[in-house]
Amino acid sequence: MSSMPDGKARSGGAAPAPLAAPLRWRAMPAPLLVVDAPSLLYRAWFALPDSIKGADGTPVNALLGATNAILRIVADRRPRAVAICSGAEAARYRVERFAGYHADRPPVPEGLALQIARSPQLFEALGWTLAGTDDLEADDLLHSYALAEVEVGGEALLMTGDRDMFQCAGPGVAVLYLKTGVRGFELMGPAEVEARYGVPPALVPDFIALRGDPSDGLPGARGIGEKGAADLLRRHGSLEAALASPDDEKPRVATALREQADELRGFLDIATLRRVDVARPADRVTDLAAGADAAEAIGMRRLAERLRAAGDPSQL
Repeated sequence: MSSMPDGKARSGGAAPAPLAAPLRWRAMPAPLLVVDAPSLLYRAWFALPDSIKGADGTPVNALLGATNAILRIVADRRPRAVAICSGAEAARYRVERFAGYHADRPPVPEGLALQIARSPQLFEALGWTLAGTDDLEADDLLHSYALAEVEVGGEALLMTGDRDMFQCAGPGVAVLYLKTGVRGFELMGPAEVEARYGVPPALVPDFIALRGDPSDGLPGARGIGEKGAADLLRRHGSLEAALASPDDEKPRVATALREQADELRGFLDIATLRRVDVARPADRVTDLAAGADAAEAIGMRRLAERLRAAGDPSQL
């Protein structure tokens, strides 16, 4: 029944029920995409043949593979901004803690080094924020950006081929782990990390300290493998708690915990990511037109053509 202009109901009928307030949908925040540039470029270098060359005859395989991988995530996830992180090959304090840290890594191939040097020109033209540190590693920057984003209610996606980053998974933060080569990513949240390692993300540094990390040159505890490390941490809750209670363990494990206690604490310190001050990037869309110009300038003509032909990243 309709109401009279003065708001009163017509005689002989009930007043109409008040209109329900309109539903307000809370949009999910667009995430900040944070990229481990050295990891991506390194993996792309070995995944794609160096016969992929630019107009000047130098290889562009790593730069092409890394750029395509980032653009794929930009298209799928629509981040509010992209931060490209780089850093020291090995943070000085980590080498001082353990001389074997990164000691056995081979030198960077010349063709890859050239592409690493050229990458900022292309990445910045695409509208992606560049971030670097001489004192720490790219991993530490990814960790720092994730914390800064979550503290203001945002979300972060960390794009990397380094499993050390699994320690960052948590509310508002997921790790996009690059599979072998550049054949796609695994989305790793807390549940996925625990399913893989048997411990939650917060204990990943403790797990690395005990199990070791061959890619970083960390030997871990003698005689304690992946299953043993996870079992110790599930029962004790931390590396430090396990070191405080070796008597109830098997003789081999107890010996390692006693004899390597200080060394294992050092490995834990190395495996734990550091936080540095970072400024949250402003919202910024990927600029395909400017990226095309930059790609052409460094001899990547086919990439330039693709970028110009696409209306937005979803069309690539």
